[in-house]
Amino acid sequence: MGILIYLIPAALLLGLAGLGGFIWSLKSGQYEDLEGAAHRILLDDDEESD
Repeated sequence: MGILIYLIPAALLLGLAGLGGFIWSLKSGQYEDLEGAAHRILLDDDEESD
């Protein structure tokens, strides 16, 4: 039971770190254009010069 003294705060800190990372990614615009990346992979931007 003594190990819970270490495991509970460690789990809370890891959870808060994950939540903080998720909120940071929302604020930095990681999820702004989900359709653009899907369409961009299909476009061929390399033009061949003959």
